[in-house]
Formats: sequence, structure tokens, C-alpha cells
Amino acid sequence: MAENEALKLLQYKGRPLRRSGNELYYGNLGDSHIVFMQILSTDEVNGKETVGKVHVQLLSNNSALPPKARIIKESDKNGLYNAMDIGSIWLERALAE
Repeated sequence: MAENEALKLLQYKGRPLRRSGNELYYGNLGDSHIVFMQILSTDEVNGKETVGKVHVQLLSNNSALPPKARIIKESDKNGLYNAMDIGSIWLERALAE
């Protein structure tokens, strides 16, 4: 499978999910908002590395705004599931407005 095809397959709740190192981007770049997540720590559980603390931000895609003003909401969550859960809720609400 080509790398480009593999990127198309990675989705969460019907929206694209991209990872670059410790950074994750959730949502369509063409929409008004996206979610940015940064993995701050990892833990080892039963010999496997798992995600610990994650910083989550709901960002506006309005390029006219300065970078600090693009941050709509932010929070720190324990675990990737909790981060994805709150991020998807924020994104759904922002896109519904």
C-alpha cells in the first residue's frame, strides 16, 4: 500500500487524523476549526509504551487571526482516549455553529 493511501485510511469518527512525531491533528484543514494534540509524556505499561499526558487545543483556521488568537479552547488530559474524546466534542460543536 502506498504511503498516500495509508494516510487516507486513518480516521476517527469520520474525520482525518494525522500524526507527526508527538503531534496529532484531527479534522479537515478546509473546515473552520481543527483539533491539535501534543503528547507531553509517555508511560510504560506491561512493557509497552502508552500515551500519558496530552495537551489538546481547538484551533480556528482563520488565517487573518494571530496565532495566539486562533486558540479557542485548550486543556490537558490523561491518556489519548480522553484527549480524542474531548477534542472530537469540541470540534463537533465548533463546526455546528
